[in-house]
Amino acid sequence: MSMSAERVEDPVGGEDTRTRVSGRWSAVLNEALRARRVLVGIAIIVGLVLLAWVGPLISPWEFAERDFSAFRSPPSLDHWFGTGSTGRDIFTLTMVGLQKSIIIGMLAAVITTALAAVVGAFAGYFLGVTDKVLMWITDLFLVLPSFLILAILYPALRGSGWLVFVILLAGLMWMVTAKMVRGMTISLKEREYVLAARYMGVPHYKIIFRHILPNMSSLLIVDATINVSSAIILETALSYFGFGVQPPDVSLGSLIADGSKEALAFPWTFWFCTGLLVLLVLAVNLIGDGLRDALDPQTKRRS
Repeated sequence: MSMSAERVEDPVGGEDTRTRVSGRWSAVLNEALRARRVLVGIAIIVGLVLLAWVGPLISPWEFAERDFSAFRSPPSLDHWFGTGSTGRDIFTLTMVGLQKSIIIGMLAAVITTALAAVVGAFAGYFLGVTDKVLMWITDLFLVLPSFLILAILYPALRGSGWLVFVILLAGLMWMVTAKMVRGMTISLKEREYVLAARYMGVPHYKIIFRHILPNMSSLLIVDATINVSSAIILETALSYFGFGVQPPDVSLGSLIADGSKEALAFPWTFWFCTGLLVLLVLAVNLIGDGLRDALDPQTKRRS
């Protein structure tokens, strides 16, 4: 998004929209970066991303390589995080699992927020039959137990790869946000710039994507950051029960599930991946809280 203050005449209503939006996001960015927790969160995220992608390159052991002379070996100069029951290097496994968890969290958050935005905006804008159908589907997904859906679909999707799992994960997280977007859309559709665009014959889908959704971008951005940590935690829980990322792929969730069986006798098989998971979720939550405070005028007035 451009941060320039270029003055461009808006074709609907004659407002200096680009200046207003650009200036607002500059102020939000400055406000967020002044918060120490946001800077700490960004530093942790950058550090974890670098560690996840650089770690396997500097590790002396390959992902599938086994050391048959070191089964369940504690951390050492040869194996920085120790080895597991099959002699595989836990540091390399953890770094690859961290990569997968970051990717799953980011993709699931984007898909979840996009789906919620589209469903909620179309339901709130058109109302009538469209609203009833979309909200009926939303309510249906809300009342159906997520684990029951996974238990039914899991046998058919077991060999489909982790991308299908990400889509399924996102399909279980969008409903509450969709209801919030619907309520905001009902309010925004009566604003002057939306009415002016409608009178000028602008297609409805353009009004939704150009005027309504951009004006609730603060909600969607904060929701996306929250969904990153929610997706990572949900993936971890599902992997613990065998519904998550499947071998030969690994994620922090699947590593925690495997390491929990030996956590007391061989703690290095469990605590390293668990610690990185806690650090990752904490960093995302710090950034999300900082963005929420920066975008909430009530929080600014209280502070």
